[in-house]
Amino acid sequence: MITLDTLRQAQARIADRLAPTPLIADHSLSERLGRRVWLKAESLQQTGSFKPRGGLNWIRTAHRSELDKGLGAVSAGNHALGLAWAAREANIPVTIATPTDASAFKVEGSRELGAEVILEGDINAAWALMHSLVDERGLTLVHPYDDPRIIAGQGTVGLEILEQAPAAASIVCPVGGGGLISGIGIAVRALRPDMQLIGVEPEGAASMAHAWRHDTPQSLSEVDTCAKSLAAARVGEHTYPLCRQHVDAMTAVDDKAILDAMRHLLESAKLYVEPGAAVGIAALQEGLVSLPTKGDIVVVVTGGNVGWDELKGLV
Repeated sequence: MITLDTLRQAQARIADRLAPTPLIADHSLSERLGRRVWLKAESLQQTGSFKPRGGLNWIRTAHRSELDKGLGAVSAGNHALGLAWAAREANIPVTIATPTDASAFKVEGSRELGAEVILEGDINAAWALMHSLVDERGLTLVHPYDDPRIIAGQGTVGLEILEQAPAAASIVCPVGGGGLISGIGIAVRALRPDMQLIGVEPEGAASMAHAWRHDTPQSLSEVDTCAKSLAAARVGEHTYPLCRQHVDAMTAVDDKAILDAMRHLLESAKLYVEPGAAVGIAALQEGLVSLPTKGDIVVVVTGGNVGWDELKGLV
């Protein structure tokens, strides 16, 4: 069971290596909406996303037996970067299975941090490969989102938001597999139960909404979105019930809206971001979020790991 105390312990555990990220005012969107909009800039965290929080918390709570034969993970990139960075501190080898269409920028970054990265098919094929490598090599699987230690680490984002934005009435958060919003939800419901928590997915990978409709996690047959960091085909056995318990609503945005939001963040907010980090802004710009009548809005900007050539191809 993950509690507020679990999150606070994780926050203390990782504080020496991971500083809080800033809240940045989005002046343009604030003026448009008639209320203050803050950007929680996780794109400025170590390795360019929120993922090292969970990775470092996992490594620092691992038993020696979990580390002896190395770690394995499936990732479109940010979990790979975060876990490789955290594991390097402890001199632990990491093997990553990733889809063949993963960001070359993230793949090379993970390799530079010492990870072995193997490209394999789509996300479902990458998972199949990793399960076979776990059996063959004895690797310990570190799930990118469906692990209590990972969720607790990501939940430190929520603790920081609540400390930094006491006037906030809403948090808008990107959703892939659900680890980040699950952790934030635990913090919000414990400390600010009146606060609204909204999840935003890409339409081409809306796996949490799919689970909500079927009242259980179920795999999407395929995912198709420019927001590769959110392209989880299936949400987790931990994250699904946590989201149902703590998240007020889910919505989804299409690729055009995501790219428009990226342009806004680049040009107006001066933040260099990847597509998955922009879905919360996209939902606000498209008018898809029903907001409380007053109070600030905090939008989690999850990462900035996109290469220049990739960015030019997108926008």
